[in-house]
Amino acid sequence: MASSPQPDRAVPYGEEPSVGVLLSRVTSDVQTLFRQEVELAKAEVKQEATKAGKAAGMYGGAGFAGYMVLLFLSLAAVLGLSNVMDGGWAALIVTAVWAVVAGVLYAQGRSRMRTVSPTPERTVETMKENTRWARHPTK
Repeated sequence: MASSPQPDRAVPYGEEPSVGVLLSRVTSDVQTLFRQEVELAKAEVKQEATKAGKAAGMYGGAGFAGYMVLLFLSLAAVLGLSNVMDGGWAALIVTAVWAVVAGVLYAQGRSRMRTVSPTPERTVETMKENTRWARHPTK
């Protein structure tokens, strides 16, 4: 990213800037570029952390909902089925059904968690571009 020349950096017409002035400009530009890359990395990490937090919230919500459902519906189903069969078999059938539900909720949470990328990818790419440019600034 090129910055516009500032008045204190101006060189009188017809004069070449000194090596010291050029090095000062390069150093300043590199510092600015580095600060911008750090800010980009921070923004990317924050965005990914937000996604991870939402996925973790889904895990927690699924666990709590699964617990409540398992508790109350299981009790109702066991009592209902115990009118038709032995109470032990009724409890085993209800437990198997809720195990399937918990597995589905877990799979959904896991698939969402996989979309989270801990690497600030745009920052890595721009840093690679900056490195390529620094090695061959005329290309």
